[in-house]
Amino acid sequence: MNASMTLILLMAVMYASGVYVLLERSLTRVLIGFLLVGNATNILLFLMSGRPGLGPIMEEGVDPSEISDPLPQALILTAIVINLGITAFMLALIYRSWWLAQLGAKGDLIDDEEQDLEDALASVAELRRSEADDTAIQAILDASDEHLDAAGDVDDTADDADADAAELLAELTALDAPSEPTHGGHDPDDTNREGNR
Repeated sequence: MNASMTLILLMAVMYASGVYVLLERSLTRVLIGFLLVGNATNILLFLMSGRPGLGPIMEEGVDPSEISDPLPQALILTAIVINLGITAFMLALIYRSWWLAQLGAKGDLIDDEEQDLEDALASVAELRRSEADDTAIQAILDASDEHLDAAGDVDDTADDADADAAELLAELTALDAPSEPTHGGHDPDDTNREGNR
């Protein structure tokens, strides 16, 4: 296999300059260094793939030794996709870093104004609902007959208290009264019991 000396020198220069630029502090230079190293790696894979040959398609009358190796080609395509993904990620980091630098000292204390506005509106709505609830409860208390005296106890009027006591006494009397026999003093259950004997 005869590798092109130009490609070898180009690969070496790209690796050297890429590693040198990667060691800088600036994110933009780190991105440029990463791109140089990634492309140098693609050239390395291309050089390692061997001599050029036919496409990797088996047909009749084609000698397998004349077909180029498809594995390095697949590796190069995979490396290109990975380089693009990491480049997009680095560009997002660079943009975010630039945007925070423009804000200065305020950069670390960014408030979400829309969220604050939504929270304030929700608090106002909750306050209005609680005020409406308080008003409704007060109206119910004012409409009821029971009122609290100075000690905090329920203060019924004397007539209401007598009526409540009379109703309670009637209910207790109804519960304690024995059941009356239905046929002139004889209980039908007792008659059935005596007939069974």
